[in-house]
Amino acid sequence: MESADGQRGRDRRSPLDVIMDQIRRKRTATDRKSSGRFLSRTPSGRAVIPDDRETDDREQTDRAEGAGAVEPAESEQDAGWGRVCVFLQRLGKKADSRSLNVAHCDLTATDLLELATLLHCFPQLEEMDFSWNDLIGGSLRALTSHLQHVGGVRTLRLCSCRLNADDITALGEALECVPLLEILDLSWNRGIGGGALQGLLGKLHPPLRELHLVACQLTAADAAVLGGILSALPRLCVLDVSCNSLLAGGSGEAGLGGVGELATSLRHVASLTTLRLQACGLTPDCLDTLGVSLRSLSSLRELDLSCNKDLAGGLSHLTGHLSHLTHLESLDLHLCCLTHTDLQALIQVLPAVSELTDLDVSSNKEAGGVVHSLVSALPLTQMKHLPLNSCSLKDESFTALALAVPYLRSVDVSWCKVVGGRLALLLDALQPSVIQELRLSSCQLTTDDLQHLAAVCKRGCLSSLRVLDLSYNGQVGDDGWAALFGAGGLGSVEDIDLSLRPLTSAPCAAWLPRLLCALPGWPALARLAMQRWTPSPQAREQLSHSLTKRNVLWECDPPTKAMTSSYHPTNQERPEETCPEE
Repeated sequence: MESADGQRGRDRRSPLDVIMDQIRRKRTATDRKSSGRFLSRTPSGRAVIPDDRETDDREQTDRAEGAGAVEPAESEQDAGWGRVCVFLQRLGKKADSRSLNVAHCDLTATDLLELATLLHCFPQLEEMDFSWNDLIGGSLRALTSHLQHVGGVRTLRLCSCRLNADDITALGEALECVPLLEILDLSWNRGIGGGALQGLLGKLHPPLRELHLVACQLTAADAAVLGGILSALPRLCVLDVSCNSLLAGGSGEAGLGGVGELATSLRHVASLTTLRLQACGLTPDCLDTLGVSLRSLSSLRELDLSCNKDLAGGLSHLTGHLSHLTHLESLDLHLCCLTHTDLQALIQVLPAVSELTDLDVSSNKEAGGVVHSLVSALPLTQMKHLPLNSCSLKDESFTALALAVPYLRSVDVSWCKVVGGRLALLLDALQPSVIQELRLSSCQLTTDDLQHLAAVCKRGCLSSLRVLDLSYNGQVGDDGWAALFGAGGLGSVEDIDLSLRPLTSAPCAAWLPRLLCALPGWPALARLAMQRWTPSPQAREQLSHSLTKRNVLWECDPPTKAMTSSYHPTNQERPEETCPEE
């Protein structure tokens, strides 16, 4: 019941006030929100100044209705993003409005469906990575049916998801919803080979710049389909079909199987800068057709033909065409069983490939006998990488390599026994702050070699080194390891490997204190491999604590029962964080 005073107050209001109150009550919540705090408009658009009673009524209404009719929509969007955050937090991921990365998350088909229904919360999404979730194979349509909500996606990765033909068909049908897609990676899905690739024919859009189909069991028939796909991609820069050993099989153009089909289609992709055909079963007969197509790829900068062991004796079919690749920077021919004749043919054409910076002929034993000629033919001042691991280097070839070392960012002579006792020849040729990787695995290094390496570190010549591989060099004595770790000068190192050979072991008590003291001087360290070394239980605990605290991956052998039984730290014990006394 209203009081008598309140009733009399209302009765004293003019008829105009009563009419205005009725008009105000009929205005929508949207009108009230857009009117502002002190200025409102009538339905006709005329601005009026609300009286005090209207302002108070509006504030009360806003509080009761949750601040207007637009805010519930905003709250709904916030709630949706909250669900996204909760879902990703459950997977150990953080939400990002532009990138959705759920790789290696053991997603199930149910998870995929739940996440797909949240895609409308990502209007600015540009990258999606669902790789290495092999339980979502066969259910990709649950995701693709929602791709219309993320039309701005430019990168889509679905590596190793056990995709099958139905998945690829569903993906192809949905690609029209993502017309800006630039990178598509479907690698390590064996189910794509054998015809499933047909589901993408005519579905990829011209903006696509990278297509990755590594280890997809592609066949010669798939190569013909791939050729049709490539002809519609004028901007394609990167094509990677590595590890498809069946690609060169079957009967294709000129009896060359899939490679002939693929090579023909490459002539229509003049924008290609990277072509990777690693482990595709290439033969010398394939190289003629491929070489002719390479003449049309004047923009090519990286060519990877590695791990094609059947190329032996036929590289000359290709080298005659390499001179047309005037912008080629990287050529990878490792593990191709190259003969002396192959290498000589390569050496003859190298002066014409004037922009080459990376040449990999490693794991070809015959390469060890032509290093001097190889180095003479290369543009040394611009070379960055010339790995010669597993190349049966001789004394004279090792000396010739020293001529190139001053310019290289990476030196890899692993598995070359000639290095042992002669490492100083390479180390003295290094230029300060240039080399970033030094790989000397299984080189029969001596204590003197490591002491010389320590001296080079002390001079600051390895201040930019990021990777140091000294594994499988069990002949080095304790003094050598102690000298290296006590020298300093490795402030940029990220990866160190000291592991011994399998089935061997050795104590490290004599030099481990030096290593512990050196750790604070390696702020960038991310991995330390010490397999087959046997620290004492207390030293193991101390080293483990120090590395775990810095989130460094420590690769070591598990402690033996004897070690664990001889050391039982109490709750009061805590590993020292300072340098132990030697």
